[in-house]
Amino acid sequence: MSELPACPQCASAYAYEDRNLLVCPECGHEWSASGEAAVQDEKVIRDANGNPLADGDTVTVIKDLKVKGSSLVVKVGTRVKNIRLVDGDHDIDCKIDGIGPMKLKSEFVRKA
Repeated sequence: MSELPACPQCASAYAYEDRNLLVCPECGHEWSASGEAAVQDEKVIRDANGNPLADGDTVTVIKDLKVKGSSLVVKVGTRVKNIRLVDGDHDIDCKIDGIGPMKLKSEFVRKA
């Protein structure tokens, strides 16, 4: 039986093999079993025009957006400053003046 390497994230000795990956049951980290350093593919979030977005950018809303659960509407042309990118369906976390904190989809904004 071959000795499996410890987890590179938490140094746990309980790693196990799952197809071509090694998995740590303690922290959930997965890495390549081939011994090569695996390069993590970061998901690039792009606006409606295809420009890459980053944390702290300012964006402009390109479509009237109804705020779910209220009668408020985010109007076309609303500038949103200091966005934060998050994982999920709504990938922009922001605070809009007059409305408050909310999440937006990147397909409805363009980089300002």
